[in-house]
Amino acid sequence: MARTSWWKSRPAGLAPIEQDRTERCHQADVSHAAALRRARAERAAREAGTAAAVPQTAPLGRTA
Repeated sequence: MARTSWWKSRPAGLAPIEQDRTERCHQADVSHAAALRRARAERAAREAGTAAAVPQTAPLGRTA
């Protein structure tokens, strides 16, 4: 499912520092949501007594 990127539709008046902060915040939210999905799938698999079949998503962002 394709999503519209809300951070790409922000007003042009934002300062570059604020744009960077917003982008980092969004990427952190995406990473956190992916980690929650993986953890929930792994826990459900453990409770069911099966191996977790969690599809790999895109690699998470790296920090400097």
